Amino acid sequence: MKKGTVYFFTGLAGAGKTTIGGLFYQRLQTLKPDAVLIDGDKNRDKANARAPRDYSTEARRQGAKNLLMQCNELAEQGLDAVYCGIGMYADVRAWCRENIENYREIYIKVSMETLRRRNQKGLYSPGARQVVGVDLPWDEPDSSDAVIENDREEAPELIVDRLFKAFGLEESV
Repeated sequence: MKKGTVYFFTGLAGAGKTTIGGLFYQRLQTLKPDAVLIDGDKNRDKANARAPRDYSTEARRQGAKNLLMQCNELAEQGLDAVYCGIGMYADVRAWCRENIENYREIYIKVSMETLRRRNQKGLYSPGARQVVGVDLPWDEPDSSDAVIENDREEAPELIVDRLFKAFGLEESV
C-alpha cells in the first residue's frame, strides 16, 4: 500500500497556519478526497474538555507529539493528513523527520511586529502571559521543506498555489 503524506503547517499563533493549511487541505481534497485535516487548537480544546487545561511545557510537547503520531498512523494507512499547529519544539519536529516517511514541514514565518499588529486572538497584547514566542520558548524551525514569509498581504490562495507547485501535486493551478 502506498503511504500517505503528512503536511505539517507550523508557526506562531496568528501566523496563518489554519487559514493557509485549511485552504491547502480543501484543494488537496480535490485530488485525495479522503485527506484529513487536524487543527491543533480544536484538538487541544476537545482533549481538554474533560480535564483541566495543562499548558506546561511537557504537556504541550506531548500533545503535539500525540497529534503528529495520529497523523503518522493515517499516513501509514495511505491517507494524507494536514496538521496545523504551533510545533514549538525542535525535538518533536525531528521525531517527525525520523519517523514519518512522507513528511512535509511548512513554516509560516511572521515577524513579531506583524503578529502584534494583527493580534487576532489578543495574545500579543501588553501583559499577555503563556504566549509561545513571547514568554514561552520557541524553537524556530530551521529545516522546513517550505518557508512562507507571511508578513505581506499576499492572498492565501496564491501561497497554496506555490505550495502545490513546490510539492509536485498534480493539479492545474
